Amino acid sequence: MADLSYLDAVILGVVEGLTEYLPVSSTGHLTITEKLLGLEVNDPAVTAYTAVIQLGAIAATLLYFFRDIIRFAVAWFRGLGSAAARTDPDYGLAWAVVIGSIPVGIVGFLARDLISGPLRSLWVVAVALLVWSVAMVVAERIYARYEARGTLRDEHSVRPVDGLVIGLVQCLSLIPGVSRSGATISAGIARGIDRVTATRLSFFLAIPALTAAGLFQAVQERHGLSALGVGPVLVGVVVAFVVAYATIAWLLRFVANHTLLPFVWYRVALGLVLVGVLAGGVISAT
Repeated sequence: MADLSYLDAVILGVVEGLTEYLPVSSTGHLTITEKLLGLEVNDPAVTAYTAVIQLGAIAATLLYFFRDIIRFAVAWFRGLGSAAARTDPDYGLAWAVVIGSIPVGIVGFLARDLISGPLRSLWVVAVALLVWSVAMVVAERIYARYEARGTLRDEHSVRPVDGLVIGLVQCLSLIPGVSRSGATISAGIARGIDRVTATRLSFFLAIPALTAAGLFQAVQERHGLSALGVGPVLVGVVVAFVVAYATIAWLLRFVANHTLLPFVWYRVALGLVLVGVLAGGVISAT
């Protein structure tokens, strides 16, 4: 059983808060950080801790978008009982979030042993960082064509089919190193949705996906988490909440005027460094 100090908890909370919504892979960064801290990345309690501190990031999302979430929920319930209310664009966006959340829930549950086991390897993280960077570049090029034609879509034109496609792509983020936000934002912009809307949609899709994962892991590994210590777990969640809230605000401002390419170059650099240290035997993959 791994020992988790309060310093470890703070460091992991900061890493989670910074990387959960940036398209750089929070799971990949947490796995690397855990390895550097001397924690056993395959320890079930550590794996559960990685999922549980995501609840801090989710709480930040709920607070930051509270009014939007209430608006979408009201539109969805009204639309269920009224044909006229179904013309509200918020009704379509709400359905996009609902439908888009289903695939990752099913795949995540069925592949849970693979995700928490063999995929918890730094080799997987390194390869995924590099490979998905290519996908992000392709998405940006497709987006540029929509932009040049003046056919970008905003939040009012998001449809349930957009949620389905983005939700299916989100399943790839179960591979450490891909990045859930990197997958969902890339899928959104590749469908011609403007960057800010695609990023906001990524946040909304994160709520059910990460909440389910965090709660499921907490229940499954409750004894291991107790052994790690209630204090460090709570500290990690709180730190992740504070840092994630600031990160959300920053990312929305950033994507309003920038492409995803700076994140791509960071991912490539990190992936190459990781390949180098793994191949050189500086650190082990698990």
